[in-house]
Amino acid sequence: MLATLFGLSACQQGGESDGPEKTGPAAFYDGRNIRWIIPYSPGGGYDEYARLISPFLEKYTGARVDILNVTGAGGMRGANALFNAPKNGLTIGLINGSALVVNELAGMRGAEYRIEEFDYIGRIVADKRVFAVTLDSGYETIQEVLGANSNFKVGATGLGGSTYLDAVIINEALNRELDIVHGFDSSSVVKQSMLRGNISGTWGSWGSAVEAVDTGQHRVLLQSGRQRLEDLPDVPTAFELIDLTDDPERTRAILSAWETLHEVGRPLAAPPGTPPDRLEFLREAFRQAMQDPELVAIAERTNRPLDYTSAEEMNRIIREATDMPPDIESLFVRAVKGEL
Repeated sequence: MLATLFGLSACQQGGESDGPEKTGPAAFYDGRNIRWIIPYSPGGGYDEYARLISPFLEKYTGARVDILNVTGAGGMRGANALFNAPKNGLTIGLINGSALVVNELAGMRGAEYRIEEFDYIGRIVADKRVFAVTLDSGYETIQEVLGANSNFKVGATGLGGSTYLDAVIINEALNRELDIVHGFDSSSVVKQSMLRGNISGTWGSWGSAVEAVDTGQHRVLLQSGRQRLEDLPDVPTAFELIDLTDDPERTRAILSAWETLHEVGRPLAAPPGTPPDRLEFLREAFRQAMQDPELVAIAERTNRPLDYTSAEEMNRIIREATDMPPDIESLFVRAVKGEL
């Protein structure tokens, strides 16, 4: 059935032929160029994931995949470009799911997309978020950072970016006033500022943070989630700090909504209205790419976790992420607008 659906002829399934004959979507993609939009600058985690996976997507589509970095507005410019791209199946994009959910809830100016209307292809990974500081900062525990309050500078991308949202939400959940310095183009630029000593810490995915930790530049002091990562057994989770706050019930509600957003992770999507047969072809090619043993081995070797989720499951996750209690939704909206 899959052979018929994706346009594979009998010769591709093992019959004798001088060369494979492709039909349907397989014939359409063979030798064409697919644009893969990344909403952040080269060198950041999103860009690195795309460059890691693109050769395998080429392998299973027969097309060439060209990476296009469309930066600005905390990832919104890239999301808009994807949402408004030609609906011919030749443009895909990696989006910052959690940030885009909140940006849309907030009605952020410039957000032309509708998060639930993207044609999802699947998810690359669900981000485990970590708060890291430079070793030169001198901070060794999260309690020391929280005690520093406004004297501690946290680097973040623009309003609406995940690093900004993480910093603001943790400030609010734990009732702290860490100084959030935002407006950086990407996580790689934030790290450069940390290297120069202009800021002391930042939020990001564990996959993006692990290299600096392994090389002895950064130390992780806090992680998201209800359970500690196996890689970070000595680092507390934000949920472990709930009982240290003045209103544990409110803190738990904020952190629970934060966790639901993290499940959205980094999905791959196409513009709404992509032809169904081409969309299904892309979904199957992406599934095969993500499960390719060579890609899995490279990802493990380079500390880039993969957590494939199907398009169908992504649609469910998006529905849950956009269904926040009114008071918590209001909090996240104010956070992304810079009102907290």
